[in-house]
Amino acid sequence: MTDPNTPSTPSTPDTSNASDGIDPSVPPSGAGCVDCDAAGGWWVHLRRCARCGHIGCCDDSPGRHATAHARSSGHPVVRSYEPGESWFWNYETSKLSPSGPELAPPQSHPAGQAVPGPADRLPPDWAETLR
Repeated sequence: MTDPNTPSTPSTPDTSNASDGIDPSVPPSGAGCVDCDAAGGWWVHLRRCARCGHIGCCDDSPGRHATAHARSSGHPVVRSYEPGESWFWNYETSKLSPSGPELAPPQSHPAGQAVPGPADRLPPDWAETLR
């Protein structure tokens, strides 16, 4: 399973195999990765569960919490939680959709939030740990 950073086709979210689908009424769980925040960790990019609003970190992040949430919850569809991005990813089908339904606000973490972040929890060698 991959966690893409750039969108491609098709134009609507692939929920054909999504056991719980998308719930546009559910707000996001916060401004950062819930699991990293609980453990004092850090993330590269954020993903939002389109079913329950859980914010998790991408597969480039040390914790890979968005993928872990999709596996444990059975909620396979995520949306980017980065400012200016609106793509969806389906972990079950490994398909990317450049857009989809509008989800409850906010659509991304705060624009001024550090990426990677949070800035005060980044180890000095954070870039080397990603290689």
